[in-house]
Amino acid sequence: MADELKDLVRKLNEAHGANLNSVVLYGSAVGGGELEEDRPKKVLIVLDRIAPNDLKAAHGIAEWWRSEGNPVPVYFTTEEIADSSDVFPIEFIDMSQVRHILYGTDPFDGLDIPTQNLRHQLEYELRAKLLRLRRLYIPASRNANQLARLMAESLDNFAVLFRHVLVMLGKEAPFNKRDCVMKLADELGLDKKTLERIFEYTPDEELWLESETNETFAEYLAQIEKVIEVVDKEGMMRDA
Repeated sequence: MADELKDLVRKLNEAHGANLNSVVLYGSAVGGGELEEDRPKKVLIVLDRIAPNDLKAAHGIAEWWRSEGNPVPVYFTTEEIADSSDVFPIEFIDMSQVRHILYGTDPFDGLDIPTQNLRHQLEYELRAKLLRLRRLYIPASRNANQLARLMAESLDNFAVLFRHVLVMLGKEAPFNKRDCVMKLADELGLDKKTLERIFEYTPDEELWLESETNETFAEYLAQIEKVIEVVDKEGMMRDA
């Protein structure tokens, strides 16, 4: 275990004592089966009970963890893990499939994750991100590099959802984001050239032309809309 993770577990033990049930590392940092030090480390913390004092005790740890370039840990109680899997299928599928137990028991051992709400959550998340992308395009539309960065950052987020679209369709879903997006492009007939172009963006290494960037954005938007249409139609087919 990396020293940073050892420090986290030690600090959590000091803060929560016997109330600490599990500490789980999940997400892209362990996507390949081994720890990738350069990726942000997502952590799930499971307590037997959560009161305001428990969260207050975590304040210093959360600030330190965030200063290390990681997202603030997610807190659940043991009971909530069992009761919430049907409400958050995307998050729970991710955590259950790509995880490393840093401390305590495995909260996903034997956990049944119902997927009947997966399509609904997917459509909601996809449409919310599309609306946000349209809104952010307005101020970025006349700055080519800003718009290129917006597309790159948003595709990184959409890739997480695209993986679950593949799961919904009963297809193999790669953990690597680029592989996942390209696999979905093959399955749905998306414009791979546009998506590859966005993946090629590297900050400060290339200047995009404004005309090219806006044309790419238009094609990019169309690909996202196609994915949402497929998810929506899947819902209508299931309701029929």
